[in-house]
Amino acid sequence: MALSRTIVIAGAGIGGLTAALALAARGFRIVVLEKAERLEEVGAGLQLSPNASRVLVELGLTERLKLRAVTPEAVSIMSARAGGELLRMPLGEAASARAGAPYWVVHRADLQSALAGAVADHPDIDLKLGATFEDVAPHAKGLTVVHRSGTIRRSDLASALIGADGIWSTVRQHLFPEVQPRFSGLIAWRGTLDATQLPKDYTARRVQLWMGPNAHLVAYPIAGGRQINVVAVLPGTWNRPGWSTPGDVSEAMDAFAGPRWPPAARMMLAAVESWRKWALFGVPDGCPWSKGSVALLGDAVHAMLPFAAQGAGMAIEDAAVLARHLSLEAAESSKEVAAALTQYGRARQARVRRVQRTARQQGRIYHLSGPLALARDLAIRALGPERMLARQDWIYGWRP
Repeated sequence: MALSRTIVIAGAGIGGLTAALALAARGFRIVVLEKAERLEEVGAGLQLSPNASRVLVELGLTERLKLRAVTPEAVSIMSARAGGELLRMPLGEAASARAGAPYWVVHRADLQSALAGAVADHPDIDLKLGATFEDVAPHAKGLTVVHRSGTIRRSDLASALIGADGIWSTVRQHLFPEVQPRFSGLIAWRGTLDATQLPKDYTARRVQLWMGPNAHLVAYPIAGGRQINVVAVLPGTWNRPGWSTPGDVSEAMDAFAGPRWPPAARMMLAAVESWRKWALFGVPDGCPWSKGSVALLGDAVHAMLPFAAQGAGMAIEDAAVLARHLSLEAAESSKEVAAALTQYGRARQARVRRVQRTARQQGRIYHLSGPLALARDLAIRALGPERMLARQDWIYGWRP
């Protein structure tokens, strides 16, 4: 029997939708299973450095994103100890010329909407909302993927199943139940505000990174520059799963109290009227990427701390590499599909682990205090903007 030409993807997040488009561009028929009844505006802002934007541009997303994505001119690295800016690393045209693709910041919902629009327009992609993955089993033509919509249980024949269903992945649980997310001891507080609420200097097209004692703050424009996305990261014990739990404004403000934090940073925090908090979990290094004709993608296999701004970027990269390995030539039998998925994991492991290590290291650097914070600030100033940008080449310059 001929192998099914269908690939089923569990999860319609950033990674899952990008994978659907990348695989459909290679000639596959795609079924995307998403347990939510509708794609809601969850999450907050995302940074898409050139390694990620390059994939989206090649998939034809530029027109759908250009009115919502913002191209920041620089990253301002700020120190609470010093009270202001240490260094301004150029982005904009400098990063684009160096890496050959733009650096974007965008609201997660806007990126998901652009991807979902492209998916809806593609004749070979079927997005099933309200469809929950339940089981997978080998079949003469590949796999039988079972899912449920309400009380109705259905199945699809597929050559492969891709688990792009996030850090609490049901597909990963099915394959590798021993792999469990670990709480980092950190909580991200997220909020947005209208750009008109801040002085003009604080709404410029740049990313602000404030480093301080045991906490840090990131702010950048989204929604075409009309809003400012604010993320504050600080330690805590609250560790409920989820993206969007309401947070107490006073708790966030207390963590950034003066005199340890300067007025400029506190002004941005005070302008956020409503906070949502997100406990930061990670998937342990070394999680297997595939088993037979089933593979994992994005947070399902390598959820990481956000201190390298590469969570979404790594999922987007995964999608491009997966599509390359699951080419039409590599899908003539279940054995060849399994081999292609094994090669996909091998192609991704070293880079993803390096990014994970970098994120952990940068998180520790951001939160230094006392003499160590002084040494950090002096080192950053000595490095200078151009050398700081050059240090990102191994991330930004990646190509599928």
